[in-house]
Amino acid sequence: MHEASVVANIVDAVLEELKKYDVRKVNSVTLRIGDLTQLGEEQMKFAYEILSEGNLLSGSELIIEPEPVVLRCHKCGYEGRARTLDSGDYAGHQVPVLSCPECGGEVEVIEGQSCCVKCMDIETGDE
Repeated sequence: MHEASVVANIVDAVLEELKKYDVRKVNSVTLRIGDLTQLGEEQMKFAYEILSEGNLLSGSELIIEPEPVVLRCHKCGYEGRARTLDSGDYAGHQVPVLSCPECGGEVEVIEGQSCCVKCMDIETGDE
């Protein structure tokens, strides 16, 4: 379960960033998670709940915004979402096809690989 180590790094980074502010309470942390990371939302939320106990993040909500796979074709210029395989063979996961859905050409992945903190909803001593 690599989600736990990813979330541990995120929690550490968020706590470090929060030291810069007079934070009274953290209401939520929003992550942008690309579909290609194959990080499980439920596993990440569980890890966050455990890792946020006893610190400034305790009681805050982890919000995960999915980032779909977006491709750019070098051959025909297509730019848009990747086609996916929806099969029970993949344990409920949608598997992106990394070739152009228009011409089958070679593509560049331009979105779908992110794993980052998008924003935090915090209450400071100034409010």
